[in-house]
Amino acid sequence: MRSLLFTAAVAALISACGPTLAAPGAPVETRPANGKDQVPAFAGQTRAPEVKAGVEYEVKTVAEGLANPWGIAFLPDGKILVSEKPGRLRIVGADGALSEPVAGLPAIYAKGQGGLLGLAVDPAFAKNGLIYWSYAESPAEKMTNTAVARGKLVVAADGQAKVENVQVIYHQAPSLQSVQHYGGRLVFAPDGKLFVTLGDRSVLPGRVQSQQMDSAIGKLVRINADGSIPKDNPFVGKAGARPEIWSIGHRNVQGAALNPATGKLWTTEHGARGGDELNIPAAGKDYGWPTITYGIEYQGGPVGAGLTAKDGMEQPIYYWDPVIAASGLAFYDAALFPKWKGSLFVGGLAGKSVTRLTLDGEKVVGEERIATELNERIRDVVVGPDGALYLATDSAEGRILKLVPKS
Repeated sequence: MRSLLFTAAVAALISACGPTLAAPGAPVETRPANGKDQVPAFAGQTRAPEVKAGVEYEVKTVAEGLANPWGIAFLPDGKILVSEKPGRLRIVGADGALSEPVAGLPAIYAKGQGGLLGLAVDPAFAKNGLIYWSYAESPAEKMTNTAVARGKLVVAADGQAKVENVQVIYHQAPSLQSVQHYGGRLVFAPDGKLFVTLGDRSVLPGRVQSQQMDSAIGKLVRINADGSIPKDNPFVGKAGARPEIWSIGHRNVQGAALNPATGKLWTTEHGARGGDELNIPAAGKDYGWPTITYGIEYQGGPVGAGLTAKDGMEQPIYYWDPVIAASGLAFYDAALFPKWKGSLFVGGLAGKSVTRLTLDGEKVVGEERIATELNERIRDVVVGPDGALYLATDSAEGRILKLVPKS
């Protein structure tokens, strides 16, 4: 009865929105859930009805020949910064030409899931020329962690670019013997603070530390642009807690974006076999990993005690089981696609698609899969200054693509 009432409510919402959205249908996901006996905490928390926006688009290639592009960031002049996981930073010109690798980056550990990861452009770039990047580093043999650096981007007359005055402004601690789950997304908040996502490193010692306050493993952290700690962070001055921590209990956040309507940070993180999550991380909150989660272990069986809820731990506002391997996140607030306005786009690695979510405030009320025709792993999703939806495809011959209205 609850699901029928929810579907009726969604239908009423879509009707109120006018003709831009098709009526909701059955959920997009039809495969059985891995967490067979798990029950969502509330109606609509997973498998929202399919809601199509009725948008016709075409896909254009912006750049190609990239080795596993990981992050996209636009410069004020419209050129695009692209990180390649093997450790190269490129600039894509208006004609799609790739620059030579940007010189001056620190040593990057590029094995497993490590490498050059997320990118961000300083809000005051026009004045200071600063760019930021996250990456995997190896401070000792077999030990690795996530790090964040910044530097001034300088482009010579011949087009060769470099970063000057490089500063490593953050090191995840402790380092662990693992080549996985680095997190690595960077997002500037409206107040100029920088959010950094940090994974649990996909090993048991890291998984446990996701709940430990003296560790930066499995956390979302918030720092100033120079790497110092904001005085209003939730755990500043608390004994035994790292002051940079914003929220805890995260597995591997690989999508992060600001909601333009509220200024809040939204994130997506990878589950194991099931349990990809969409969250709105709030200061000081615990998002449960590994104590609570939807889905199961990769090899089968429950994660820990098999709990999906516990007092004091936050529920995801939405989850996927089976996973889409959510990576890259973007709110659409441009004019090029009026029917997409207010949508949230989620890249999918395992899903080989882009998931468009219809929102009602902070609730997901519809889901649509697009770009399925590409059959490519989508690592990043960004809305460009022209209103097009830009995608980074994750392969050894990766591309930057853009979706524009069909002509």
